[in-house]
Amino acid sequence: MDGPSVKIRLDKWLWQARFFKTRTLAAKEVSAGHVRVNGTRVSKPAQPVGSQDVLTFSQATRVRVVRIIDLGTRRGPAPEAHALYEDLSDPVTQDNVPPAPKFEGKGRPTKRDRRKLDLNGSRPLD
Repeated sequence: MDGPSVKIRLDKWLWQARFFKTRTLAAKEVSAGHVRVNGTRVSKPAQPVGSQDVLTFSQATRVRVVRIIDLGTRRGPAPEAHALYEDLSDPVTQDNVPPAPKFEGKGRPTKRDRRKLDLNGSRPLD
């Protein structure tokens, strides 16, 4: 068989590439219409995908755009899963993440230290 003619189910590939923890979660995302294959919205988890297809879907708070490089044979370790696709989405920037407060000493701050942080405005009030 020729390489490009080989196809695999979309939900199975998303699971093998470790984008979703379970195949059921991947199937639910596809069924809900949250996944696009080559710019076309799909709603069937059994949609066949192959090499060089471009997938667009949301994962957590970002939109992922990936090109399928290879079809996996199993759900392997993370380095093996990263070899299945090329990430085309924008890199994650952490501009909105506040820096972690610095504590002198070790471990968790005491109640007194937390009060000082609240008074100085270093920590947002609940």
